[in-house]
Amino acid sequence: MRVLLIEDNVRLAGFVAKALGAAGFTTDHCDCAGDGEAALDTVSYEALVLDLGLPDDDGMNVLRRVRMQRPELPVLILTARDGVEDRVGGLNAGADDYLLKPFAMEELIARLNALMRRPGSALGRRLMIGNLTFDSVGREVTVAETVLRLTRREMSVLELLMRRAGRVVPKDALAESVYGFDENFGANSIEVAVHRLRKHLEESGADSKIQTLRGIGYLLVEPPNEINEAAS
Repeated sequence: MRVLLIEDNVRLAGFVAKALGAAGFTTDHCDCAGDGEAALDTVSYEALVLDLGLPDDDGMNVLRRVRMQRPELPVLILTARDGVEDRVGGLNAGADDYLLKPFAMEELIARLNALMRRPGSALGRRLMIGNLTFDSVGREVTVAETVLRLTRREMSVLELLMRRAGRVVPKDALAESVYGFDENFGANSIEVAVHRLRKHLEESGADSKIQTLRGIGYLLVEPPNEINEAAS
């Protein structure tokens, strides 16, 4: 899952990006409204974490414009403005949730996960295909009763393949989901991640298979009538 963070405090943004990365999110950071809105125009994000005190514009104005263009995008506001009127104004302008600074990283992650589990949002709690289960909140993958030890990138690749099971996922879509703006990756990075993931699945006895369609992308083939997504 790829998240955009618009926050002008670079030190805080670094801590947030690190915490979100450990929770399984790929995070892009912009330190001003202009760069943030340009990123939203070019990348399909699953959520936005937005600071209100930006150097080039008020975050409330950014929020209103985002709501006009991406009404379905979950938006979590970060701010030091602790007045009731400020919170009500932010929610009325279209924010899905509001978190006051200073905050605990665990609460930020929990609130973001909650937003993305809402009906119609990107994050279903548990994906199940055959004997393969992905807990997207606990970030745990199991085959039958065996827990797979996957890297963050392998887990991100698997999550996208499972969410689009039975459909071809282009290589570029995987790269966009797994790698942020500031991450360097080689031309064959996705191939390597898929190769390692396929090996994990085969060795653990998963009954779902990853197929490669050369020049197109990848396809997770599931056992017939075995896919479902459940909230729990």
